[in-house]
Amino acid sequence: MRKILIVGAGQSGLQLALGLQTQGYEVTLMSNRTADEIRNGRVMSTQCMFHTALQHERDLGLNFWEPQAPRIEGVGVSVAGPDATRPIDWVGRLDGYAQSVDQRVKMAGWLDAFAQRGGQLVVHGATVGDLDYFSRSYDLVLVAAGKGELVSMFGRDAARSPYDQPQRALAVAYVHGLGPRPEHPDFDAVRCNIVPGVGELFVMPTLTTSGRADILFWEGVPGGPLDVFRGVKDPSEHLALTLELMERFTPWEYARATKVELTDAGGTLAGRYAPTVRNPIGRLPGGGLVLGVADVVVANDPLTGQGSNSASKCAAAYLAAIVEHGDRPFDAEWMQTTFDRYWQTVQHVTKWTNTMLAPPPEHVLNLLGAAGQLPPVADRFANGFNDPADLEHFFYEPEKTAAYLASVSAA
Repeated sequence: MRKILIVGAGQSGLQLALGLQTQGYEVTLMSNRTADEIRNGRVMSTQCMFHTALQHERDLGLNFWEPQAPRIEGVGVSVAGPDATRPIDWVGRLDGYAQSVDQRVKMAGWLDAFAQRGGQLVVHGATVGDLDYFSRSYDLVLVAAGKGELVSMFGRDAARSPYDQPQRALAVAYVHGLGPRPEHPDFDAVRCNIVPGVGELFVMPTLTTSGRADILFWEGVPGGPLDVFRGVKDPSEHLALTLELMERFTPWEYARATKVELTDAGGTLAGRYAPTVRNPIGRLPGGGLVLGVADVVVANDPLTGQGSNSASKCAAAYLAAIVEHGDRPFDAEWMQTTFDRYWQTVQHVTKWTNTMLAPPPEHVLNLLGAAGQLPPVADRFANGFNDPADLEHFFYEPEKTAAYLASVSAA
């Protein structure tokens, strides 16, 4: 039986560990926190997972919360005008619903399942020295912990990383008491509110530790009016700032948020990071090799909501590559090939996200505007969140956008 060590108990690390268990591998998982510490801690993300990523969970029987989590059936886009109106405002329907489960719920539940199924769980914040020692006992070591010292083993891929500084300041609040959007009260949607030159507000339904909730998520251009959360430690102050900015920049969203309250004391999060692609192979001081997973090797800004989706797709790709490899050694060539297989998918996420971080060109504004009059355009853009590769056909080049809009109008 092949022995595999996975460091990091997030979406990718846990999904991969549980998948390898089902295939009969002897898996050790290192987490810096227990399940209870995760469950009772601070929120970690704004995860909204679309159909393909959710299907990877279903394939492994890990969709424990699917019946309880809200079904997200659309993606809406609003663009704020200078007078707090919405010159662009529409919602596209998803072909397959999306869902968001608070990672405190999911990761704690998956960690418990891993242990109950006989997995070896080591609660310890791993260092490079630890991995150097442990690597001699395992056939393969995977690093799925996207923060801290371990990431330094993976060099930055400058050719694939156009930004060397954070492009957004991030601020999240989980709330109860948000009212429905009056124009679409009959189904749940993720709402993307674009404030040109200032940033974006995302609003999405989720399942958290206390049941159904909503996430209010500001992405602010650094140095701009939304970049005010650094140093705010008090959750109530964080929420008050969130609402104050909603009232100023997105009054239509603020109108349904006047009675919200935080889900819990751990329901806020703020931070920033530079989107980065890294080389996938880390070299240990003793000569051993480790393979980076998901955010460790491809960390995109959460602007396009792809983090958990990419992590799920990475875990699925790596699981298939490990099983297919049989008893052969997990050498550098295999590691590079395995990452390249994942890059075929995630390159589209990186291109899309980095494009959206820049001011939108005229043809993209035309596309977003046309979606308000042409429902097929709204639907296709919404489904791009599930399959960003499709954007190559109509999003990036003015000529392709114009041809696509002409074909839809003619139809």
